[in-house]
Parts: sequence; structure tokens; C-alpha cells
Amino acid sequence: MHADFTSIRNHYERPVLEAVAAMAARYPFVRDDQLPDVACVALNRLPPRYIRHEVDLAFYLTAKEHIEIERSIEEAVRYAFEFVQARTAMRART
Repeated sequence: MHADFTSIRNHYERPVLEAVAAMAARYPFVRDDQLPDVACVALNRLPPRYIRHEVDLAFYLTAKEHIEIERSIEEAVRYAFEFVQARTAMRART
């Protein structure tokens, strides 16, 4: 088998990373080196949605589904920031 699987990726990765970068200023107690942790927590809260090309997702989803995906990303990233921030605060007390 000589298939090229390198084009397969989880659709949520790029928008989650962008959302983490965009929201980081709202969470000053989350350090820059913790932002990958925030991204991991957020990605683990979202169902995997594997694609080969962005056009694949655009073609197969309705406008309502696109809006729901955006809302899910924002909710997952907000939760992830709160989670990492709370864990950091708990560690600081011990």
C-alpha cells in the first residue's frame, strides 16, 4: 500500500489553536507555556472530526452545523482556560 495519509487531520486543531491565542489575554493567570495545555484540554472536549481538506467540511456541513461547531469550540476553549487556571491556583496553595 502506497497511500499518502499525511493530508488527514482533525478539523478542530487549527480553530482551537486560533481561539486559544485569541482568548489568552482574557486569562492573565494562565502562562504562555500553559497555552498548549489549554489547547489539549479543549481538543479533548470536542469530538474528532477528521478531514483531508477544508473544502470537505465546508461542502458537507449546513450553515447551522458550522455555527454549532464555532459555538462548541468557544465553549471548549473557555472551559479549558478555566480548568488550567483552577489547577494552577490549586497547585500554588500547596
